[in-house]
Amino acid sequence: MMQTAIDKIRELRALHEDGLLSRQEFDLRKNAILDAAHAPPAPAAASAARGTELGLMAGQLVGPANRRYRLERLIALGGMGQVWQATDLATHAELGHSAQVALKILSPELTESAGHAKLLVQEATRARRLAHEHIVRVYDWAQDPATSSYFVIMECLEGDDLERLMAREGALPLARAIDLLRPVAAALDYAWERHRLVHRDIKPANVFVTARGEVKLLDFGIAARARAGGRMALDAPALSGTPGYRAPEAGTPDSMPSRALDVYAVAVMVHQMVAALDAPAAPEAVRPPGLEDAQWEALRSGFAADPAVRPRSVSELLDRLEAPASAPAEAPQAEPLEVALEPAAAPAPEPAPEPARAPERASAAAPEPVPDPAEQQAAQQAATALERARAAAAQAARQQLREQQKRERAEAEVARRARREALREQLAARRDEEVAKARQAQDEIQRKALQAKAAAAYLAEQERARTQPAPAAPQAAAAAAPAVPPAVPPTLLRDRFLAGEGEGPELVALRAGRFQMGSPEHERKIAMACGAQKNWLARETPQHWVGIERPFAIGRYPVTVGQWRAFAEASGWQPGGEVNWAAPGFPQTDLHPVVGVSWHDAQAYLAWLGERTGQRYRLPSEAEWEYACRAGTHTAFSFGDAIDTTRANYDGNFTWNGGPRGEYRRGTTPVDAFAPNPWGLHDMHGNVWEWVQDVMHDSYQGAPVDGSAWESGGERARRILRGGSWLYNPRYLRSALRNGFSAVMSNDIVGFRVVRELPDGFPEPDLS
Repeated sequence: MMQTAIDKIRELRALHEDGLLSRQEFDLRKNAILDAAHAPPAPAAASAARGTELGLMAGQLVGPANRRYRLERLIALGGMGQVWQATDLATHAELGHSAQVALKILSPELTESAGHAKLLVQEATRARRLAHEHIVRVYDWAQDPATSSYFVIMECLEGDDLERLMAREGALPLARAIDLLRPVAAALDYAWERHRLVHRDIKPANVFVTARGEVKLLDFGIAARARAGGRMALDAPALSGTPGYRAPEAGTPDSMPSRALDVYAVAVMVHQMVAALDAPAAPEAVRPPGLEDAQWEALRSGFAADPAVRPRSVSELLDRLEAPASAPAEAPQAEPLEVALEPAAAPAPEPAPEPARAPERASAAAPEPVPDPAEQQAAQQAATALERARAAAAQAARQQLREQQKRERAEAEVARRARREALREQLAARRDEEVAKARQAQDEIQRKALQAKAAAAYLAEQERARTQPAPAAPQAAAAAAPAVPPAVPPTLLRDRFLAGEGEGPELVALRAGRFQMGSPEHERKIAMACGAQKNWLARETPQHWVGIERPFAIGRYPVTVGQWRAFAEASGWQPGGEVNWAAPGFPQTDLHPVVGVSWHDAQAYLAWLGERTGQRYRLPSEAEWEYACRAGTHTAFSFGDAIDTTRANYDGNFTWNGGPRGEYRRGTTPVDAFAPNPWGLHDMHGNVWEWVQDVMHDSYQGAPVDGSAWESGGERARRILRGGSWLYNPRYLRSALRNGFSAVMSNDIVGFRVVRELPDGFPEPDLS
């Protein structure tokens, strides 16, 4: 029956390769053939199965109102439902770019089954905890209100599953099969050792090879977990798994979750890969060509009927297959010498006299025989040969001893040379360390001198500011802040370039202090009413006290187009993103904030600025940014709990807490177009998102409380953005709101501002 199934699948594959059968139809028919070949006989009165057609199409929107996905193309089709590539529209709205995901959508028939819906939710919940490089990443699950179908949101992969790769490449060498399955073994080891999970549905369709050659293990939907006490947490049917790859003991009730289930499936896969079979066959039926006896025995142990006979893990199975066949052992050359030396170590009886003494003892009973000359000659030759053998053995022993002593002397010489070389390296390292310390001390002296010079320039600037009348505020700024109390004049600082031509951004010096970071509950409730999502608001919790231990100076404005142009021309920096900072798609001048720069681009600018000024520049920590943004306030925004488009640049089509609608400017505005916050900082709300130093974390659990950047743990590929932008709703402009974005990406809504460290003894500004 299995051979008939294989022949049918080959015919189907030929039709598919000739373009007469779609991939979708091929998968449907192939799965039906395999199920019929491996399934037990059905009862006589079996009811007809209901259809699983979802009726989905490209361009259709699925998901709840606050998390919509647009279906792009059908990726795969199976008994559980369909897998689609989709665009995450909520991510597009939040971050300004379209994230591609994969949706595994449960069929309507299975959706009506509470058990299958529960399995899908459990799969998503379980898989979210499996953080391994060779396990496909699962983000969440949801239910579509229109079709009531549940679906899982997963990482979108480009490439082919192992089943298609095998169909394309044919028979695979054993080494190639092992290389493809090593990542699977690592993923299974991780799932067992960290979560006590057994996959239970290993098959080629659940192993994915990406376009970059990465291997990902899919579908932990029917995984079994060992609970405390040795019992198995098994929520899927006992006979779950794919026929042909399912171990004989898989249907045993009350059985323990055993890694032997996955070992069996992988052994069947290896057999299928190296034997170029279109479907799993009885493993004993065909011995793949090219396998040595030891490798064939190792493979047979993997699909043994008795689980106890199989290797303990997939990794062990692959190790056995990879081990070379043992070669016939060769006797060491020195062994005969050791045996030959043993008789010579103690005096041995002379062989010749023994025959002479024996006749003497027997002379009374028998006449003395006449010696045979031939026998005497043979005995003499034997004695001579024995003596020569002893002499040769002794000579060989002496030669062996001399060679051993020679080797020992050579090894001792090598060891002496190694010790001398290590000593020379230690002395050189010590000299280098002393030179580095001297250079560092010299650099520190020079840095302190430059800082003292900057401090003197700062004090002189403050003295001039006291003797000159303060300039009038811009008319637009004055009109924009009728409800804001009069702000304290900022303590300004600006570093000139060491070469004398140019200067750094204008800075506001802030003293050390203490503030409450995060959002209070009543503010989060208002944000929810305005459309915020719970997972975003969870990032702002728990609200906690943070102490800013050192004063610092922060950019009065975001870095401008003019300042970035000076850097780009002087350093030869070239953009690597899709957005042209010089022409982002809306008009701008040198006084607009620069956009189209990634987090790494900002780091390059800070390094260049530090070299030009002799000062230490960096991005603000997230705590420093919120401390500067709040400026001593406890409200949603630094100007109160209300906001309108006369105070910040955002999408005025949306409102906050019943406030008025306003202007939507569709691009950035000059950095001084709006009134500053109470500490003299402009554009802390809106205009452009601003990079900070911190790594993305989903909450403040474990965050530093000293104002330093949080760079351990979290998602290192993503960095924090603060402040909102011209494209976003007003709820994103709150002082407490946190966003995360890829550090290597750039777009037309993200910029940054700088922080300069202040030297010890720098006069603290009065912010009271």
